[in-house]
Amino acid sequence: MENEKVVALQEKIARGLLSIGAVFLRPEDPFTWASGIKSPIYCDNRLTLTAPEVRTDVENGIVEIIRAEYPEAEVLMGTSTAGIAHAAISAHIMGMPMGYVRGGAKDHGRNNQIEGKLEVGQKVVVVEDLISTGGSCIEVVDALREAGAEVLGIASIFTYGMKRGLERLEAANVKNVSLTNFDVIARIAAQDGYIKEEDVARLIAFRNNPSDESWIGGNK
Repeated sequence: MENEKVVALQEKIARGLLSIGAVFLRPEDPFTWASGIKSPIYCDNRLTLTAPEVRTDVENGIVEIIRAEYPEAEVLMGTSTAGIAHAAISAHIMGMPMGYVRGGAKDHGRNNQIEGKLEVGQKVVVVEDLISTGGSCIEVVDALREAGAEVLGIASIFTYGMKRGLERLEAANVKNVSLTNFDVIARIAAQDGYIKEEDVARLIAFRNNPSDESWIGGNK
């Protein structure tokens, strides 16, 4: 996609996610992740499923990414569970087959980890809702590669752009293209009054080093 079109799409998706609370920013009262890290952001893209207008923008955006970045795609594979619905809707729009990849193989039946028909050599795009450290989506890519698929890359809704995640994706030779990202979310949130302008630098400081909590009192 052309750069201006990319930026317009990133901002549109950012505004949509903010408007429904799928991305919620609270720098003055941080959330606590399971790891214990304090975070100014909470992200739940499942909320897009119950917001038809935003959902339509998201699915059409994923389709745009796939057509522009992965034109050879033959199958879409969602990540379990958050990526499944987005993969299904996008595949329906494109008239393509889809399936999904479990976090691990089932312990009954055929012990499948990959659900849906997948042929050796097929060109696959993974559909993911959120990328932070990159670990879970890389596991999905690895499972697909082990099954003989050619993974072209990932189409995701949102990425934090954290250094660790970017490095892990690069090391695993995995391309990711997201509809929007942390920097765009922070900028649009300030423009539209969700946060103060001075909070943007605090958010970026968190993104750059989540384990350093000095950003919490950054504007006091």
